[in-house]
Amino acid sequence: MKLRLPRRREQAFSSAGGAIEIVPGFDGAQILSHSGMLEAGQEERKLLCLLADGRLLVVAGQELNPHVQSYIGRLERLGQPYQLVPGDIAVIYRMNRISTRIGGPQPEERHQEHTMMQVTAKDLLNKACRSRASDIHLRVRKNCTEIYFRIHNDLVQVGGQTREYGERLLATLYGAMTSVSDSSYKPTERQDAAIADRDKLPPALYGVRIATVPTSEGSVMVLRLLYNDAGDNIDLRPLGFSEAHASALQKLKEQPVGMNIISGPTGSGKSTTLQRVLTGEIIEAEGKLHVLTIEDPVEYPIDGAVQTAVTNAGSEEERSRAFAAAISNAMRLDPDTIMIGEVRDRATAQNALRASMTGHQVWTTVHANSALAIIDRLLDLGLPASLVADHAVVTGLISQRLVKKLCPCCRQPLAARPEVLPAAVLARVRQAVSPSLDGVCVTGPGCEHCAGQGTVGRTVVAEIIIPDDHFFRLVRQGEKSEALQYWIDELGGQTMLAHAIDKVACGEIDPRMAEKVVGHLIYERAPVAPFLTVVEGRSAT
Repeated sequence: MKLRLPRRREQAFSSAGGAIEIVPGFDGAQILSHSGMLEAGQEERKLLCLLADGRLLVVAGQELNPHVQSYIGRLERLGQPYQLVPGDIAVIYRMNRISTRIGGPQPEERHQEHTMMQVTAKDLLNKACRSRASDIHLRVRKNCTEIYFRIHNDLVQVGGQTREYGERLLATLYGAMTSVSDSSYKPTERQDAAIADRDKLPPALYGVRIATVPTSEGSVMVLRLLYNDAGDNIDLRPLGFSEAHASALQKLKEQPVGMNIISGPTGSGKSTTLQRVLTGEIIEAEGKLHVLTIEDPVEYPIDGAVQTAVTNAGSEEERSRAFAAAISNAMRLDPDTIMIGEVRDRATAQNALRASMTGHQVWTTVHANSALAIIDRLLDLGLPASLVADHAVVTGLISQRLVKKLCPCCRQPLAARPEVLPAAVLARVRQAVSPSLDGVCVTGPGCEHCAGQGTVGRTVVAEIIIPDDHFFRLVRQGEKSEALQYWIDELGGQTMLAHAIDKVACGEIDPRMAEKVVGHLIYERAPVAPFLTVVEGRSAT
């Protein structure tokens, strides 16, 4: 039975007993944002109220607030008609207060049951930070919950609990800690969210991205931890870039126009590289540079930049339109440098290319296997070869990966223990690095310095192409091997494989770890026959 408030009265009685006030002008109004599919979250209720007649009351001046935009995005995805009406914050507060007192407990009361689980969730985030984990995986299975940390690119199981515990933890993380998301956790749906409120995060974290997916046994939630520890450190060499790489990136930073593209798989450090590059540009320009970013969502803070987020994209088509519109809008905001979080569709790629052709410096990322493969990826997205392979438009091609870095205190010389490597791997190391294995090291037993892991973080292996006209002429003619050789011989280029071999040679990374990331360590200029002879010799024995 629906409770109707009497009209033209200053007071009415709640179903629980006791007088409640009527808000003048809204008496008898039914509020949809209190329950069901249209229920607003705790933070959203502070700013808005949806009425049954379609009016969406929003606190005046807060129309672009992320919580408001998140709720509007949900209304549009659900096909719910609405009319945005600016309102007074006191009126909206009283409307929500009446609704909660009639319909049930207030949002604060509903979230009290999550208090203890919120403490548990914060402890989990703190533990992950201390381990320098990049991700937390929570897997709710049929009879249990498994908790994993991704540390230095390896999944490490750190605990287990009951299924019920996992369900409560996922609901708490999603429903009580996220700042921009759907209002409630739905285990049977794919959902995305973010934790951005600093009081809910450890000091080392800037934010947390959350993605969930239902499985045949339960559900999985993955939390990507975004660390805030770059500060004003703009030196790229500590990340693992060589002196030549640092010089090349400096040259690209100093180019006023053109598109510079970084490629690599998820978790390869692309965002960290961009953060340091752009921070460096701003510091070197003494704040006189207007750097504008377009991201989905904003990942790392860049002091001095204007960072904008593309939100409420319910599908890839909507995301494509939103990104294209954001880039077009950005070009009207007088930027010197535009950073686009990722190019993964034709519309975004076209607008990024247009921005680089109209007097802007553009930095962005794509998913490609190598620096040269970036060109293939752009062509695959439908861009014309005449523009993609133009050194005045595309000015930099960068590809990078991350490899575990050996602990300098407990690493062990390979020459003293060659038997730890399989014979085929050992043969490749002798050929690519040194027959005597001088300087090559492998993972040690672990020590206090590395907490028994044998490794201390990860280091970049990369390749950077600054193309010229002849390089791109070879690419346009389809002679990619010749273009690559020209880059190495005439432009002084170094492939990612060669960079990895250099790091193996100086004992910085284990040959086995290098091969997991860049493939077999084969010296690229050497003929194939000697390598085949070594393998055949080993097989014969």
